[in-house]
Amino acid sequence: MTALPTYFLSHGGGPWPFMMDQVGHLYGQLDASLRDIPRQLGVTPKAVLVITAHWEERDFMLSSSAKPPMIYDYGGFPPHTYEVRYSAPGSPELAAQVQQLLDAGGFPAQLDAQRGFDHGTFSAMYPIYPNADVPIVQLSLKRGLDPLTHLEVGRLLAPLREQGVLIVGSGLSYHNLRAFNAQGAAASHAFDGWLRATMALPPQERAAQLLEWEQAPAARMAHPREEHLLPLMVALGAAENDAAAVPYHEDAFMGSLAVTSFRFG
Repeated sequence: MTALPTYFLSHGGGPWPFMMDQVGHLYGQLDASLRDIPRQLGVTPKAVLVITAHWEERDFMLSSSAKPPMIYDYGGFPPHTYEVRYSAPGSPELAAQVQQLLDAGGFPAQLDAQRGFDHGTFSAMYPIYPNADVPIVQLSLKRGLDPLTHLEVGRLLAPLREQGVLIVGSGLSYHNLRAFNAQGAAASHAFDGWLRATMALPPQERAAQLLEWEQAPAARMAHPREEHLLPLMVALGAAENDAAAVPYHEDAFMGSLAVTSFRFG
């Protein structure tokens, strides 16, 4: 099998795919970009491994339930969004395989048979596979949020690409909820411009620059806390020598913010 690409997806805010009648004018471009991913792939993956910005643990953790529940990790949304279901199956087999890969690479990992799909997973995956018919395993971030650790974990995951597993980092290229409006426009554009330019660099230089992301223009304004950027490290590590493409970019997300998703390979 040809190696599948990896993705870093800017997943939007909260349960937006289940509110399109209310927020569709804000999410039309993101929705269209996600719905186009099956066409880009050309095949249906055996499973999807989602590195989610919404799960942090002392050690790396993997969701291992065959029937994952839901986690409504947001507040202030309409009542129906606390009842939505994304009923994709899990894959205990893939979870165990990833655990073995990480353990062998020096990053102890644990299985969590109770963990459900958080909105970083189901809000990104619902537009891609609305029939919820592709198994999904979630991988947490590791506390401390060390960029190199997450890049190296991505490298360990690279063999999965040739086994039909789609690796998706789910976060946001800009994530400052205190300035998720016109106040954040300048910072989001400055950081996003740097990020897109960095992803276009040759592989070694690209990785080195990304590891020093805090030196980028407006870095800490764009990411006061970097959990929504760290999934990019994993997605890049798993396809470190592949060229980057931009399947989604907006200069006026939420009216004024610059946001981007990336595909590697």
